[in-house]
Amino acid sequence: MPPLDLPSLTRREFLRWCVAGLLALIGTPEWPFSLVTGKSADPQSLGLSLGRIIPPKTEGYDRPSFSANIRKTYWRDLVLPITAVTLGDETPGHNRIWYLLNDEAYVHSGEVQPVALQPQLPLTEIPSQGRLFEVTVPYTDALWHPHLTWSVAYRLYYSATFWVTQAVQDEHGEWWYRIVDDKWPVAFFARATHLRAVQPDDIAPLSPQVPADEKWIEVRLGFQIVLAWEGDKPVFAARAATGARFRDGDFRTPPGRYQTHRKRPSRHMAAGDRAAPNSYDLPGVPWVSYLMDNGISFHGTYWHNDFGRPRSHGCINLSPQDALWIYRWTYPAVPLDTNYVTAERGTAVIVVE
Repeated sequence: MPPLDLPSLTRREFLRWCVAGLLALIGTPEWPFSLVTGKSADPQSLGLSLGRIIPPKTEGYDRPSFSANIRKTYWRDLVLPITAVTLGDETPGHNRIWYLLNDEAYVHSGEVQPVALQPQLPLTEIPSQGRLFEVTVPYTDALWHPHLTWSVAYRLYYSATFWVTQAVQDEHGEWWYRIVDDKWPVAFFARATHLRAVQPDDIAPLSPQVPADEKWIEVRLGFQIVLAWEGDKPVFAARAATGARFRDGDFRTPPGRYQTHRKRPSRHMAAGDRAAPNSYDLPGVPWVSYLMDNGISFHGTYWHNDFGRPRSHGCINLSPQDALWIYRWTYPAVPLDTNYVTAERGTAVIVVE
């Protein structure tokens, strides 16, 4: 069970504790202490191959620093090889990781989504209740109908998840998946070669032998870190991006005690959601584990790669792989053929300053 009182730690003490005791447990290549200042790491050893430019425009520098000389300008959705990973100077302090793109210029990792190019064989038969799929290419344009090639509904990004209800073939013999939107009463179509059917092993519960009341999660807002515990043993850590103050309001993630009582493998977060204000329209947000009735949740994030500082509208943003870990490890478990689960009790979550 989670303790009634959590220990008070200075930032230096907390980081030293994390480095000493948790590094072997952290699976994400983005963890800053896995790199050494002044040395580049092989991206393949970190599971990185390609990077997609996230903002409308970003600059590439001749060294990993915002004070360096600009060498290249990159535009949204350009996909390039990640040819090196390194730590930059002390700014920004929350995320010092830089990517060398195509051996040309250094771009701050917060503005690059790590992606892959993994075309799939289409599945031509879909169960009547639908099936969960995941985007496996850097991006793909979904259409309102396969016969209307100009009718782009959404651009779907790598690691986003969707509930597919039907496979259809166009006049050229190409297969498309019909996706039923879970926010609006509409459907759209994505190329079947660009999505992979999620398999049972992909979402199988983690540590099912551990009693439910021995699992608990700690969210340290001051350190922007998520820790998972089994009793008094830490088993997982991930950097996060929690709620922040914006011009349109105060969306800081509130401290308190919660539980993951509702979960879904995919959610279209758009106007009206606490996690997605009017300026956002985010289909296929993956691996959502809700904490509060107002929509605040753990979830995967494909629209930024800048963890370690508050920047969300209340939710606890994680990388897609870290969000999936939380989704699989926490209760309740979600069967593969189910797109939404709610329970009276879930895994305990403590959010502290």
